[in-house]
Amino acid sequence: MWVLSCFAMATPAQQWEIGAGAGYGIYRNVSVDAPAGVATAGVRNRFAITAVFGEDLYRYVSGEFRYTYQDGDPFLQSGSVKANVQGQSHAFNYDLLFHTRARGARLRPFFAAGIGAKLFRVTDPENPNQALSDIARLRANDEFRPLVTAGGGVKLRMARNLLLRLEFLDYITPFPKKVIQPAPLGTARGILHQFTPMIGLSMVL
Repeated sequence: MWVLSCFAMATPAQQWEIGAGAGYGIYRNVSVDAPAGVATAGVRNRFAITAVFGEDLYRYVSGEFRYTYQDGDPFLQSGSVKANVQGQSHAFNYDLLFHTRARGARLRPFFAAGIGAKLFRVTDPENPNQALSDIARLRANDEFRPLVTAGGGVKLRMARNLLLRLEFLDYITPFPKKVIQPAPLGTARGILHQFTPMIGLSMVL
């Protein structure tokens, strides 16, 4: 009975949040070292769109599921020589948000951290005459990689049930070696970071 009573008391305080936003994904790329040379490898900076569905159960802590699409092309570059293939990424993650002000405050800064997975997807066929193929090859593969997110932002209450969100997230993944495949005896050094400032709106239900 005590548990049911606590649940009944907690339920009215529960709030749901659903929203969407847009931003720009800026990558910190890596290098591929091979016997034939060294090339910068990674994903082009492009726009991103996101959707969130969250549950605000506690005064200072909430959690949310997030999906983010980033229209970024995998590429290789060494000096003036470039290779590129059309592609995109899809990130799926669950974040915990640690607010500095209690629920109900008009302005709520927060820190965020989470885990999930990211799909790197190539939409072009492979180019048999690709430049820099002696260093690495851009493959027509899709690849899931584990994902860690970290960042923060602020929620501003514009109306009773409407929030403006300004946030910055870093999407951190291991290098997608099935998409950008180093040549034999080649190695990819580093971790991909997608630094993403975003602005959005969400509804409190």
